[in-house]
Amino acid sequence: MEQLKFQKGQTIVKRKDKVKEWYLVQEGTVILKAEFAEISFGKYTIIGVLESDRFLCDYLAGEDTVLLVLPCKNAVDLKRLLAANERYRGVFLRTAIEQRHKMFALHSKLLARTRQFYTFVQTIHEDYEALCAKCQLDVQVFPKMDYFETLDMQNKVEPWEINKSVTLVKNYLKEYMQFMARDDSLSVGVIMQAAVQTRTAMRGVREMVKYLIYQKEILLSESKNDMLYLYFDLAVRAGKRQLDLGPIKAKMELLSEFAGKMQIYDTNLVAERKKQYEEYDFENASSLQMTKDMDITAQDCLGWILEFAELPKEEAQNVKEMVEAYRDLPDMLATDTNTYQLRKRVSSAFYDVYCKVFLQAMKQEEAISPLIEMFLNFGFMDVQIAGVENTKELYDLTGRLRQFQSDHVYTIYEWLKSIYKGQKEPSKNEFDLDYNGHLLEQRKNGDLSEEQVKALQNDQAQKALFEIRNMFTSANRITSGKITTFCPIITELDLVNSIDRMAVTVEKLEEAFNKTRMVDYSAFYREVNFPAPGLDILNHEMMMVEVIPDIILMPNAGARSMMWQETADKRRDTPARFLFPIFTMSELEDLMIEAVGRYRWEMCRKIQGVRWNDIREKSLTSEYCDYIQFYRKNQNLSVEAKDKLKIAISRAKNNYREVFVKDYENWIKYEAKGSFRLNKVSRDILIQHCPFAADIRAELQSNPVYQNAFGKFERENTKKVQRLTALYDKYQKAGGEVTPLMKDNLMYYQL
Repeated sequence: MEQLKFQKGQTIVKRKDKVKEWYLVQEGTVILKAEFAEISFGKYTIIGVLESDRFLCDYLAGEDTVLLVLPCKNAVDLKRLLAANERYRGVFLRTAIEQRHKMFALHSKLLARTRQFYTFVQTIHEDYEALCAKCQLDVQVFPKMDYFETLDMQNKVEPWEINKSVTLVKNYLKEYMQFMARDDSLSVGVIMQAAVQTRTAMRGVREMVKYLIYQKEILLSESKNDMLYLYFDLAVRAGKRQLDLGPIKAKMELLSEFAGKMQIYDTNLVAERKKQYEEYDFENASSLQMTKDMDITAQDCLGWILEFAELPKEEAQNVKEMVEAYRDLPDMLATDTNTYQLRKRVSSAFYDVYCKVFLQAMKQEEAISPLIEMFLNFGFMDVQIAGVENTKELYDLTGRLRQFQSDHVYTIYEWLKSIYKGQKEPSKNEFDLDYNGHLLEQRKNGDLSEEQVKALQNDQAQKALFEIRNMFTSANRITSGKITTFCPIITELDLVNSIDRMAVTVEKLEEAFNKTRMVDYSAFYREVNFPAPGLDILNHEMMMVEVIPDIILMPNAGARSMMWQETADKRRDTPARFLFPIFTMSELEDLMIEAVGRYRWEMCRKIQGVRWNDIREKSLTSEYCDYIQFYRKNQNLSVEAKDKLKIAISRAKNNYREVFVKDYENWIKYEAKGSFRLNKVSRDILIQHCPFAADIRAELQSNPVYQNAFGKFERENTKKVQRLTALYDKYQKAGGEVTPLMKDNLMYYQL
């Protein structure tokens, strides 16, 4: 069996990675990590045995570690392995029981910490209100408390399960293992039962971690919109009146001490905030220097945004008057000429202001206020337009912007920052021109000189502005779903539900993305050349590499998703760009399937080039075009199927891609579950070019509709695996090393 070596701190597998094999720890330790919650596993632990289809947490090397790869990923593989190696029974049983025990212990510890956190927050806020009353001072508005609730656990381990595990591990483990190791079925049953319980506990741990991360800023946050600042503000006001500050300082000390003990806060942040109030001279404070206004709804938000943009006074006044005129409309969604023209002018002004605010934000990135963050990330400009309660929720959301950001998910502001800093290139415009192509077009038209083009090619600010004026402006309107009545300023009419429910967070996106990916496993795999320098064996071979798309969140409350471009540039192995509204009431899974369907079509077009619809070159697009163009003469289609297809073509306005996207939605949502929605011809095309994952194929294999096609597909994959295995053996004998990418390529044909 193969050995893998990892250095201390190196990632072994990431959360959401597909479980392709299990790993036995031969040397060192492995740490299971879920944000601040972690468990350490030692020698003879098996990583993956208690997971399901995908890993629920990250696993890292706690020290220099050696792992043995086990050819297992489910109960069937486990039973086969134990039947062939009886000596493994005890190892698998022990690791399953002990890992479950450790996960139960972490679950219990976090549950106690979560309850303690909730009780402390409620108590400290009640104490604050009592101290305000005692000092005869006003209670500051603190919207976060309006939404603070106890955690409603969906994945909870029962006390009897924990007690049973503790008793078993402490008193009867040896006897229990001896009995269960007598038979493969008993061993597999115990291991799989432990796996189910462990996954429940693990999901519960993630629930609690998410809750604490989401709620922790109510006590202490970098933005200072927190409970400690409430007390700081109270101490300043009490100091001005020469009142006794002892009780207030004691509460601040208690809060800081509690934050340190919780182990969920950055220690530097706790120390910095503690130092701030300890060194502040409350008794001699002449006035309260607010770093953050607690009541955003009392501010002239539009005025602050225009001031930050540094617009000339006359221009700022014009913008303000336009926005106020829009705000005062009896019906913002009216379609009469005057309202339409006003919306158009307001929209143009919005993007002009956005450009200026963005450039100012880049100059003082570390010091921008939550109000500017609301404008840049959510399209907020005015309290009355957005509504008072929505404004409070958006303001509160600026303290949790991390839930909209990951390696592949960006708010529009973060995306523009990445372009400004040279980490990403601008998207293509509506004429399919990238930034350099746009400059060359302007030079060709005589709008720019050669020197100007050279200067602009490396101007990062101009690249960001190109993205705002092209992709952002167009996609913001389209993803909103309101083409004729769209205005980029977020309104109360847009936010029809609570903001938390409508928010398109990384977690929700990942869930929707992985649901689609678990059905259409090959959607994001692309062929690239083998990276094998120095050896000729693999020079002409291609390998499959998965390239995850970048998802950009548009600052609107919308109802549509977009696949803006299938690759970042001309290379096939660069990420696609998907666009989603940052708030939506639509089913996110449906939006994701729609985006992936369009991506499937456009990626095929890019690969096929000018022959994308040439039936002599078999591909998804060419076969679909042939199927739609000549459906009337197709003898494999019934009269009813032809009538349905005619209606589908009419609804799609003769757009073949949109006909395919609708079929793709049915393929993922219904056909994968054995519910037939497609006709024979479209089903055969999708079976060939968008095959189901192995577990779904296995479930549907017995169905006559799929039997022949799946049988042929499995035979072809088996041949490819045999050929690649022989090729890799030859490559290794020639001195080459099989890399993780090459292993993934082999695994691709087994998915």
